[in-house]
Amino acid sequence: MRTERNLTRLDRVFARLDREPERPALRDMPSMSRHRVALFAATLAFYLAIVWLVVTTSWLVRLDWQVMFFRPYQQWPEVHAFLDYYVVLGQRGPTAVMVAAWLGWRSWRQHTLRPLLTLGASLLLLNLTVGAAKIGMGRLGPHYATTIGSNEMWLGGDIFPSGHTANAVVTWGILAYLASTPRARRWLSALSAVTSLGVGLTTVYLGTHWLSDVLLGWAAGLLILLALPWCEPLIARSEAWILALRDRLRDGRTGTAPAPVVVPLRARPTSASSLGEAATGAAAETITAPHETAAVPDAGVLRTAAPPQEAAPDRDAVLAREAAPAREATAVREATPVQEATAARKPTPAPAQEATAAREAGAAREAAARETRAGQETATARDTAPHREPAAPVRGSAARPPAYLAPGPHHGRSERTPVTPAGSRRPPHADRAPRSAATSAARPLTGG
Repeated sequence: MRTERNLTRLDRVFARLDREPERPALRDMPSMSRHRVALFAATLAFYLAIVWLVVTTSWLVRLDWQVMFFRPYQQWPEVHAFLDYYVVLGQRGPTAVMVAAWLGWRSWRQHTLRPLLTLGASLLLLNLTVGAAKIGMGRLGPHYATTIGSNEMWLGGDIFPSGHTANAVVTWGILAYLASTPRARRWLSALSAVTSLGVGLTTVYLGTHWLSDVLLGWAAGLLILLALPWCEPLIARSEAWILALRDRLRDGRTGTAPAPVVVPLRARPTSASSLGEAATGAAAETITAPHETAAVPDAGVLRTAAPPQEAAPDRDAVLAREAAPAREATAVREATPVQEATAARKPTPAPAQEATAAREAGAAREAAARETRAGQETATARDTAPHREPAAPVRGSAARPPAYLAPGPHHGRSERTPVTPAGSRRPPHADRAPRSAATSAARPLTGG
C-alpha cells in the first residue's frame, strides 16, 4: 500500500528553497574547452573590427549618423515612458544589488562563496576593460556631436563602448554561467541575451549611444563571460583562504582546544624557605593522567605520559626535620584563616609527614593564642600604668618596631582630661569654679 503523498509543483519549489545539508559537487561548472576558446577568439576579432571601423570613419560611422537623424524616440513616442524604466536593467548599481542578493542566498543555501566571488571577479573585469576603453578612445555621444559624419573620437567623451549594454550582458549572463543544470543554463542564457539586447537597443532609441557603441558593448560583455573559466583557480583559492580564516576565527573564539587533565601533587622543596612555604600552602603540578595519551596542540604529536613517581618516605621525613625551625618561625607569622582553608584543600600528605603537620598546626595555634593574650595584657597594663615599659615580645614571633612618640610629657589615659559633649571645652582658669557633681548636673548637655 502506498502511503507517500504526491508532491505538487509548489511543494517541489519550496523544497528547493531549503538549505542543502552539504555543499554540492560542481559537476556542471563551465571549463575552458576548445569550443569556448574558439568563441572567445571570434568575439575578440569582432571587437577589434568594430574599433577599426569606427577609427577609420567607415560605413559604420555613416550608419551611426543615419540612425541618429532617424530619431527613434520621435518615431515611436508611445513606448518612451516604458523604455525609460527598462534601461535601468543595464545600470550598474541596481542590477548589481539584485543579482548579489540572489547569489548571496544561493551561497548560503549551497555552503559556498563561489557565486559571490564570481560576481565580484566579473564586475572587476568589466570596470577594468570597459572603463579603460571608454577613457582611452574618448568618443562623444550623439547629443554632443560636433561635426556631421565624423567619428567623434578622442574628444573627451566616455560612451564607446556602451557601459549599459556591457553591464547588462555581464550581470544577467552571470546567472546563466552559475546555473546548476544544463537546462537552467539554456533558459537563463536566452533570458540574459534578450535582456541585454533590449537594453542596447533602448540606448539607441533614447539617443544616448551610437549603434556602434552598442555593438562594441555586446562584444565586451561576452568577452568577460567567456574568460571567466580562466579565473576559476583564483576564485577557488580565494574561497579556500576565506573559509580557512573563518574556521580559525571561530575556533579561537570558542576555544575548542582539548584541555589537559589536572592531577594535584605535592611539591618537592629543595631549600628551607621553600620548605616553609610548602608547609603553609599546597603546590600542584599539571600532568597527564597515567597511561593516557595526551595531544600536544603546538607540535601536533601524540605523547604518552608516564605515571607519577612517589618520593621515598624516609627522604621526606629527613627533609621535614631539617626544615622544622624555619617552619616554626613562618607558621607563627602566617597562620591565618586563609592559610588554614588552603591547607584544608591541599592533597593528603604522605604518612611520614602527617604527624609533623599536625604538630606544626598545634604549635601555630598555641603561638597565636599566646600572642592574643599578650596583646590583651599589654593594653590593660598601658591603661593602668602610665610609665610601664612595653612587654617583651613573645618567643618565636617577630620583634615589633618601636612606636613614634612626639616630644613632651606623656600622660596615661586615666590622667587625661576627657573632652566630651557633657563637659567644658574651655581651658581651665583660676576664677572659674571647680567642677562638681552639682554644677555639672545644672549645666546643659551641650557644654560651653
